[in-house]
Amino acid sequence: MVSEIDDLKVTKRLRKSVWNAIADYSLIEDGDKVMVCLSGGKDSYTMLDILMHIQKTGKYKFEIIAVNLDQKQPGFPEDVLPNYLDSINVNYHILEKDTYSIVVDKVPEGKTMCSLCSRLRRGTLYTFAEEQGVTKIALGHHRDDIIETLFLNMMFSGKLEAMPPKYRTDDEKHVVIRPLAYCKEKDIEEFAEIKQFPIIPCNLCGSQEGLQRQNIKQMLQEWEEKNPNRLEVIFNSIKNVSPSHLMDRELYDFDNLESKIPEEGLMIS
Repeated sequence: MVSEIDDLKVTKRLRKSVWNAIADYSLIEDGDKVMVCLSGGKDSYTMLDILMHIQKTGKYKFEIIAVNLDQKQPGFPEDVLPNYLDSINVNYHILEKDTYSIVVDKVPEGKTMCSLCSRLRRGTLYTFAEEQGVTKIALGHHRDDIIETLFLNMMFSGKLEAMPPKYRTDDEKHVVIRPLAYCKEKDIEEFAEIKQFPIIPCNLCGSQEGLQRQNIKQMLQEWEEKNPNRLEVIFNSIKNVSPSHLMDRELYDFDNLESKIPEEGLMIS
């Protein structure tokens, strides 16, 4: 009984988090055709499951099309996703494009493949989205991904940048959304076990050792263990930005800043 109660709690938490993200950032609107990108991992399975639940509530009138890109990785189980998607009665497409051979050929041995692999994958998915008249492209990044990206960019790219829950691509052709933006990875892992999703491991880039993201993840986990709720505070900071208290001249007009005399002699820091 306790297990069933816990299962119900994590399901409610995840659904509530997605509902809140949709409301806060207008992720889904009536008339949308949402392309849900599936990798076969826990995050994308969870995203599809929750979006289908939201669709059934009728609050938003939108269409779902599930899409997986078969990148022709050796040993990829081609039947797993089609069998699962058939079982839940969702409209889906399996795209086939051998990006694996390109990545292996272009990336030197020992270097991480994630960047090129991701770029090739996005190009194929964006092209298909345009052909299908898709209005929103849904990716399965969650809260922890967003926090990790913030620290990766700060420490290795010298940028204060994370992952927005919604953005328009540079060519302005597509709107990309992240419905799991408020969801904790721990809850997603538990939900995936509850649902018994047929997980397909990534043997191309996710299994490479020494990735900086894994180092960042470990660092953040250690912080959380020593200071519970630290990750929640960090995540909230991404939503509460003060451009004038940073140093980006593109965001704040320092040149034309006028000095002001504090009222009643009070000091302003």
